[in-house]
Amino acid sequence: MKDNAARLGVDIGGTFTDVVLETAGRSYSTKVLTTYAAPETAIIEGMHQVCAKAGITPAQVEQIIHGTTLATNALIERRGAKTALITTDGFRDVIEMRTESRFEQYDLNLTLPEPLLPRYMRFTVSERINAKGQVMIDLNRSEVEAVVDRIAATGATSVAVGLIHSYLNPDHERLIRDVLAERMPGAAISLSSDVSPQMREYERFNTVVANAYIKPLMASYLGRLETRLADEGVTCRIFLMHSGGGIISIESAAEFPVRLVESGPAGGAVFAAHIAARYGLDKVLSFDMGGTTAKICLIKNQTPRTSRVFEVARTYRFKKGSGMPISIPVIDMVEIGAGGGSLAHVDALRQIRVGPHSAGSEPGPACYGRGGERPAVTDADLVLGKLDPDNFAGGSIALHADASRAALDAHVGGTLDMDAVEAAFGVIEVVDENMANAARVHAVENGEDLAEYTMIAFGGAAPLHAARLCEKLGVERLIVPPGAGVGSAIGFLRAPFSFEANRSVYMKLDAFDPEVIRSLLTELQAEATGFVRTCDAESPVLSEFKAYMRYAGQGWEIPITLTEAEAMTPDAATFKARFEAEYTKLFGRAVAGMVIEVTVWSVNATTPPETVARLTPAEDAGPVHANGTRPIFDAASGTYLDAALIDRDSLKTGQHVAGPAAVTEAETTIILPVSRVALCQSDGCIDVTVKG
Repeated sequence: MKDNAARLGVDIGGTFTDVVLETAGRSYSTKVLTTYAAPETAIIEGMHQVCAKAGITPAQVEQIIHGTTLATNALIERRGAKTALITTDGFRDVIEMRTESRFEQYDLNLTLPEPLLPRYMRFTVSERINAKGQVMIDLNRSEVEAVVDRIAATGATSVAVGLIHSYLNPDHERLIRDVLAERMPGAAISLSSDVSPQMREYERFNTVVANAYIKPLMASYLGRLETRLADEGVTCRIFLMHSGGGIISIESAAEFPVRLVESGPAGGAVFAAHIAARYGLDKVLSFDMGGTTAKICLIKNQTPRTSRVFEVARTYRFKKGSGMPISIPVIDMVEIGAGGGSLAHVDALRQIRVGPHSAGSEPGPACYGRGGERPAVTDADLVLGKLDPDNFAGGSIALHADASRAALDAHVGGTLDMDAVEAAFGVIEVVDENMANAARVHAVENGEDLAEYTMIAFGGAAPLHAARLCEKLGVERLIVPPGAGVGSAIGFLRAPFSFEANRSVYMKLDAFDPEVIRSLLTELQAEATGFVRTCDAESPVLSEFKAYMRYAGQGWEIPITLTEAEAMTPDAATFKARFEAEYTKLFGRAVAGMVIEVTVWSVNATTPPETVARLTPAEDAGPVHANGTRPIFDAASGTYLDAALIDRDSLKTGQHVAGPAAVTEAETTIILPVSRVALCQSDGCIDVTVKG
């Protein structure tokens, strides 16, 4: 791809669709309200807007990278295809029985998530493969044909196949696939040995069912998107951001749509990691707050933390264990129902609650004037003076402060005997404390002290709240990069092409078999590289090797990173030393005399990351001249203060502004409390630190 090529990044969020165009060394962006009925419509509208700003036609776009919440929303809202599951006899109810974990120990009315598929859509066949991959009971083809005919009679359009221990021996799943292709030629088929070839049948079955459930929906959407873009004269290739922080082809995305879950937040983490590399920061707290949720991610050594399992569709939305586990590579982050559209209410104990429900883009917060009657976080921000009603989203959306006050009075203030300002203050403090508490818990779970971290804030709502969050967390430095309002979409344009292949092969270190390991990792490397080559046939491909290890008897593993030399010439002593060092880092000490075992192996193939030049910090060049002032509520003092108004585009390198102040741009506003001062760096980042 040429350096001056026109590249488009598109992120469909719950409220806004963000579009970024980079061409000839410049960047152009816009935010368009998401069109739920036809999400591609907002993409086309946003594309036309940024192309007009850049003075090019859509036909001149040479690459599109897209991330979306559609897969996640389809799982949460149960809007997928009519799906059937074929599994081993005796395991029909695994996805309903779940595990022994009780995520809310003292709740007598515990609500467990319903499985995606009702019991009558779950079918079994008589076959069995043991934990070594050996066939114990052969699969009878005529029995499979009879089961497939029963599924066809239900009207199912998608079928998931998940058999016991198929990650070690996929032959039976592949035979079922062949029969399905013959007798249900129009059906979408998903095999667990392809989608998630890992141990733990509950997670694996859920993952393959989720993939099958959303596969027809995503294939239809991606097909419509290609058609609409072609109608606009766009003939370039389209790529999708996946949850692990890399890019895959549209064909791979259609085959494995479950990998698109959390693709938008993953782009944000990549964006923050890119900024961290530019500033040489080894400990970064990524804070992404949009219209529906806020996402917090720990980034160490310019690399976001990753995980193999995450949850969607939680019944207790932010309670770990209450959702549906999806077993795929994913950037590890915590998500909170705290976006600009998150709705506020008063509960039975007369406490202000914010979220998890959101006003989205239809009808949106009360101030949008689109029919919303309940107060959202954006309404509270507007009443507190943080937003300019005439210059929201670059002036494309007029905000109605009277409607915000009326909604706050009706749903919060009236119940608690507060005026609109006090109600707005209460709403904002609650939402800020919710986010701060989530960040504290996430840090503690990972053994980190946030006082050592720098926050990087992006997303349309994050700069409004980030400095206050820093005050609460004891974080002394905050960086708000250019294009913060569309950060995830910019992150898509920074991400490498990548794909992670993994497989469960159980091995104890006292039965270490170097030849088996070398052969397995070579196969996984070839598989992952093959997916990357569908996107980029020319760039060199790097491989990252991991082994997931634990002490025998433990319930979960920790990832151990291996060099290519260690992967290709495996040695038990090296594996043990790596595991004990990582275990000690996490838990304080290793456990002597315990048997160590490996459960999962993975190889991530990736094109080389974009080279990032280190930034030379700017010298202080004096204060910037304010455009005027506006009363903005200061949470620390509990009163309105006259805040300086600064146009971000007017800031020159080295100029500073002291709080209270509001630094405005088209897509967001940076609020500086009294305790902070901001300096403009040479790359346009606003570097916020504690005064003095």
